[in-house]
Amino acid sequence: MNRTALVIGCGGTIGAAWTIAALHALAEQTGFEPRDADVLQGTSAGAELVTMLGGGVGIDELVDMQRGEAEDPRLRSHIAATPPGVPPLPGPPLLNPGLLRTQSGLAALTGLAPTGRGDMTWLQRLADGFEVGSWLPHRAARMIAYDVRAGERVVFGAPGSPIATVGEALRASWSTPGWMPPVAIGDRIFVDGGMGSSASVDLISPEDADLIYVVAPMTSAPGVRVPGFGGAVEYRLLRRPMSAGLAAEVAAVRARGVTVIPILPTATDLAGLGAHFMSASRRVAAFEHSMRTAPATVRAALSANGAGV
Repeated sequence: MNRTALVIGCGGTIGAAWTIAALHALAEQTGFEPRDADVLQGTSAGAELVTMLGGGVGIDELVDMQRGEAEDPRLRSHIAATPPGVPPLPGPPLLNPGLLRTQSGLAALTGLAPTGRGDMTWLQRLADGFEVGSWLPHRAARMIAYDVRAGERVVFGAPGSPIATVGEALRASWSTPGWMPPVAIGDRIFVDGGMGSSASVDLISPEDADLIYVVAPMTSAPGVRVPGFGGAVEYRLLRRPMSAGLAAEVAAVRARGVTVIPILPTATDLAGLGAHFMSASRRVAAFEHSMRTAPATVRAALSANGAGV
């Protein structure tokens, strides 16, 4: 079949910066242009990147965007609107304690998380700038959100998925509990897809692709974390459970006969990213650090999975 999927996981402002550096290295080392993947799937910040890639933006343009050099006014406007690193005071929780009984990990806590009050118009503007007809120009662009009432992941843009505009799907996928408000679509309430899985690679079927690149900034190899006390907290609360979940998903997809190449940040990458994944003030420094470290990370990931360059 020779079909390729690109799966981009959650990661906030800093994770998105690292992801762009990793995708740039992947393109240079393999000739693979991310926007040309047969399937594009993103979660949270990954959905943000999928919106641009699915709208036809090339990886070099995303690098320029991070450096404030983009020619496309949609990209210039979007990076300038990066949200601040501190959220507004959240509101009361959604109150679905039943998830504690039926779910595990972050998903179990979603129904108890406070309701975010962040401004999501910057994401809506991005979506409006790339939407064509009822979806993106890339018809196999997908975004993962988490239905907080049903306790399940939903793949917007996939066959048989709930109908949503690009803006609704993007906001739903990015609605980090406690930071951004939940998104109502029809009679369902959605929050950040990362609450269900960092990347949801297991939702890519063998009919979709026989090669999957997974770029997941909120995961890493066991024990690999951001240095310092903040990194220890981030690892225990987020990175460790997300990494374990991704590892299980990758194993399940490989068991179906699909080649999966996970590209995850190393200790060298994480040393320049910091523990605060929404730190707008660190974005530029984190990106430039990643542009220096990501080539070695990508080269090692390709070699470890039999795709050395």
